[in-house]
Amino acid sequence: MKASQSKTIVFVTGAFVTNLGWEPWQRYFESKGYTTYAPAWPNKEGTAKEVRDRKPHDLALAKTSLKQVVDHYAGFIATLPEKPIIIGHSLGGLVTQLLVSRGLAAGAVALQSVPPLGVIPYEFSFLKAGWRSLGLFTSLDKTYLMSFKTWQYAFTNGMSLADQKAAYEANTIPESKRASRGALTLTAKIDFSKPHVPLLFVAGGKDNILPASLNKRNFKRYSDKNSVTDWKEFPENNHFVVGLPDYETTAGYIYNWIQQQ
Repeated sequence: MKASQSKTIVFVTGAFVTNLGWEPWQRYFESKGYTTYAPAWPNKEGTAKEVRDRKPHDLALAKTSLKQVVDHYAGFIATLPEKPIIIGHSLGGLVTQLLVSRGLAAGAVALQSVPPLGVIPYEFSFLKAGWRSLGLFTSLDKTYLMSFKTWQYAFTNGMSLADQKAAYEANTIPESKRASRGALTLTAKIDFSKPHVPLLFVAGGKDNILPASLNKRNFKRYSDKNSVTDWKEFPENNHFVVGLPDYETTAGYIYNWIQQQ
């Protein structure tokens, strides 16, 4: 299946971080002639500090499920004049895959994506970086805020301490454990044999929380021979790809890929 000539892009944010991190990407693609949107998840509106300041009493966010997040983006897309190209990062990558499965995209990019149900994440670094967000043996009515130590390992490994601290302050927000657990439920199920619009998987060679090997298994599960499913790995990218100083290297590759579809 081929992409339409959509000039609209919707960015889908992952877990643990503010949607405002997409602003450089929006400027980049808008300079290329696209109209872009980066909606916040339900109950995550505001700056990173504003959302953090609502912790630990933010029951609305704590009760937010993955299904609500997917439906929220589907509802937003329904208001647009054309099907957009969807670019999602991390858990937002999984949301992107689910929106593609619903037929809501003109094309899509799963950027270091959380895998759908059935793609087993057995890598040790994934388990080390992400298990706390599931909130096992803790109340689901309290949100989870990634610690700076975990942030250093899961998102910003390889960066200077000053850059890690600045990125943490500008981006981290509390997360719903229910939303994180949703990736382990039927909400995250995809029919990998179903025809789909062009879909690009992008992996980072230094990504601890979603290693390239896990992304590759996700990519390989798609089996429709008449659909475009592509793969690209950037060996130097950690999980903080959206906020890296050289993000334009990744964004530029994605732009060129879109032009080819």
